[in-house]
Amino acid sequence: MSRPFEIGDRVLLEDSKRRRHLITLTEGGEFHSHTGVLPHAQIVGQPEGTALRTTRGARLTALRPTLSEYILKMPRGAQVIYPKDLGPILMLADIFPGAHVLESGVGSGALTMTLLRAVGPAGKVTGYELRQDFADRARRNVEGFLGRDVPLEIEVRDIYEGIAVREVDRIVLDLPEPWRVVDHAPACLRPGGILLSYLPTIGQVGALRERLADSPFGMVETLEVLHRTWHIEGQSIRPDHRMVAHTGFLTHARLLSPTG
Repeated sequence: MSRPFEIGDRVLLEDSKRRRHLITLTEGGEFHSHTGVLPHAQIVGQPEGTALRTTRGARLTALRPTLSEYILKMPRGAQVIYPKDLGPILMLADIFPGAHVLESGVGSGALTMTLLRAVGPAGKVTGYELRQDFADRARRNVEGFLGRDVPLEIEVRDIYEGIAVREVDRIVLDLPEPWRVVDHAPACLRPGGILLSYLPTIGQVGALRERLADSPFGMVETLEVLHRTWHIEGQSIRPDHRMVAHTGFLTHARLLSPTG
């Protein structure tokens, strides 16, 4: 059951034009915008979905952010993978409760949080990140939404130089040169396990597919996801003029034979 808002909660405020703002409730805090001021004290104790008024009479609706909304509003260091791709990643990589997932290219933590939600408390996500500042930001973002008690281990290391963990169920890569991981991935991945890579350009995909073709991986597929909303107002029904088209290519493959 949803509880009333408390100090320290993350709150998503949406105005009449569907503009959204992510805030953290603090003692004596205030939300300021061109629509007026809203004291945090007016939000504390209210249930989700409450409509509030600013000092200028503007209506703001207060909700707890979904994971998708949090990802789009959270602090970023690196570019995040967008929600339209995060959902398909879970399905294509078959991320299941209790799975041990190796993620490389942690960035700002959007994919990390999505994986943690899917593996649950019985699973584990091991993240490799080359930059300490990205690793620190990702952990802060994860803790800001999921809390500190999550099965996550982030290591600052270069996956191109090798993989230390063994017996992982899935490998998910957000790297510019994932083909450099293909040679040593089978040694840490369980037979039948899945490797998935997110890449922005088709040239990178070509290099990855060429390397996968000469490896123990099979059942390879590459796709992209296009996201188009619709305008529906009375009898006026049409596709929206804008859409989220290409963001990246998803390539997934299965380990078909054990390493010798």
